Amino acid sequence: MGRLFGTNGVRGVINRDLTAEKVMRLAASAGALLCGEIAVGRDGRTSSPMLRNVVVSGLLSVGCKVRDAGVLPTPALQHAIRHLGLDGGLMVTASHNPPEFNGIKVIAGDGVEVSRQREAEIEDIFFSGGPEPTPWNRIRTVSKLDALDPYKWAILSHVDRDVIRGAHLRVALDPGNGVAALSAPAIARELGCSVSTINAEVDGRFPGRESEPRPENLDGLRALVKASEADVGVAFDGDGDRAIFVDERGDAHWGDQSFALVARDFLAQNPGEAVATPVSSSRAVEDVVAAGGGRIVWTRVGSVIVSRAMVEEGVRLGGEENGGVMYGPHQPVRDGSMTMALILEIMAREGGPLSKLFGELPQYAQMKDRVACPEDLKQRTLEVLRESVEAPKVETIDGLKLRYPDGSWILIRPSGTEPIFRLYAEAENEERAAGIVEAHKRLVEEVIRSLD
Repeated sequence: MGRLFGTNGVRGVINRDLTAEKVMRLAASAGALLCGEIAVGRDGRTSSPMLRNVVVSGLLSVGCKVRDAGVLPTPALQHAIRHLGLDGGLMVTASHNPPEFNGIKVIAGDGVEVSRQREAEIEDIFFSGGPEPTPWNRIRTVSKLDALDPYKWAILSHVDRDVIRGAHLRVALDPGNGVAALSAPAIARELGCSVSTINAEVDGRFPGRESEPRPENLDGLRALVKASEADVGVAFDGDGDRAIFVDERGDAHWGDQSFALVARDFLAQNPGEAVATPVSSSRAVEDVVAAGGGRIVWTRVGSVIVSRAMVEEGVRLGGEENGGVMYGPHQPVRDGSMTMALILEIMAREGGPLSKLFGELPQYAQMKDRVACPEDLKQRTLEVLRESVEAPKVETIDGLKLRYPDGSWILIRPSGTEPIFRLYAEAENEERAAGIVEAHKRLVEEVIRSLD
């Protein structure tokens, strides 16, 4: 990772790791690089209004014209930047992190977060003391930007509205007190769905559940699905760029299952195309892409990297195991509401229950865990692990991915957003997956202790 940027933007605990002074210099550094007309948006975190003001001031200080989009999902801001031909944008959000965190996502003029090279250039400006301020008579203006409605209509234009409306689907939504509450319910209703909601008030304290939609924290959505007899439940993260699905039986599915479902449908209509995904994705994705005659473009973990690979290689579909699907015909970035609309169309067209659609996909047992690791020990820990792990096939695209003859695998990688190592494992059954995780978790813990 860079000196400021992690896997997806700059993040930290507010007023500790991420101070107003730091954000001011970061915004000015990004503005000096992007130049011109810059859009600014924010999520619903309690600290976001403060940081929005700081970001606007930093951009104005280097001569940028600012378009204020207010509170909205990250993909809504990205859509506005790309389709209005703006020079870039800054989104104030910490995505799925706990409420004490906040952050900044820097977006290029094509609507995709800036490349790793651009991040390094911003860091160079930042650590050199920041850019020179613009003269007083060249300070520009702040004007409002209506980004939310055009974004919602853009999503609707990419699905068959008549087919979805004709299915009369019942949808349960859990925005998790995040900004997807401003887009997802309206889109689902426009598609003729009967909509029930939980945690649909934007509240940066995230009182309803943790901001990250994980199967284990979706009990409220499961209950709503059953109580409302919904055909599908959808949970979003804090800034609305990821979605996790619950079927009509109340079973929650990891994001690579919904991604595999979208990929299968996409390749049926576009045979032979490429699909971009990080090394953390399930074998189910590999199997589906192979069955559709496509090929996988493997990347490191991080939506920025997947999106940039899509742009650079002309790939029209990408996705991650965490619920982030990137539908290129709309925009090559994660978009939870777009993913919801695609799944609704698949359900309407196929006619069967969601549990059946997921059941048709290749099934593998997954296990995920984490190990606390100080930031200054991450690289040394990875180096020691690289020398000590044993497996028939070891891939180093991102961290260490160990593949075994029975098809099982484990990925061990340092998080780019938190002081932890993440472990992802997959196997034919839960016992094997749990065993792989437990053995390697102990190994990671031993290495960290030896270096501490």
